[in-house]
Amino acid sequence: MIKNILFHPQFIVILLIINLFGTIYGYLWYGNQLSNTPIYFLPFVPDSPTASLFFTIFLFFILKGKNIPLIEALAFTTLVKYGLWAVVMNMLTLLVNGSLSWQSYMLIASHGAMAIQAFLYAPLYKIKISHLTIAAIWLLHNEIIDYIFDMMPTYGSLSNYQNQIGYFTFWLSIVVIIVVYQISVKKQIKNMS
Repeated sequence: MIKNILFHPQFIVILLIINLFGTIYGYLWYGNQLSNTPIYFLPFVPDSPTASLFFTIFLFFILKGKNIPLIEALAFTTLVKYGLWAVVMNMLTLLVNGSLSWQSYMLIASHGAMAIQAFLYAPLYKIKISHLTIAAIWLLHNEIIDYIFDMMPTYGSLSNYQNQIGYFTFWLSIVVIIVVYQISVKKQIKNMS
């Protein structure tokens, strides 16, 4: 029953529109940071909107009846990673500051939804090991950009914890890669044998 709704073309169109507007809003949210970012780092700074952009592209091609496994791998891994990451960072901000703005609660809800939708659409992905490998390189390369070249998203009250956040983020990436392998790639391997 739920799959009939989730995979219905009209529902996918609505989800595509929501993700498209969320992507645009996300890039605007990063505006100040992007204006101070060297041009060669620009693709790696706005993590969450880029994740939702990958998912928007995935939805567009699903409506066309096509699978683009590399986009699916990038969407699945980045949605889960940055969805969970933003939820955890906002909860840490609540712990450190004792309160959150309404925008932070909105970020918790929207980023939690990002991670959930990645899993809900997992049955449609056709991800192979080569696609996951490229997505894994993207995720881990992004850690280097964020934490070695100091391009991580700015969370003012958490700046004193940058090393711990970098360590957590690295292991979050590893866990996400393993989970995506278990859910998607293993399924493709089974289907081929």
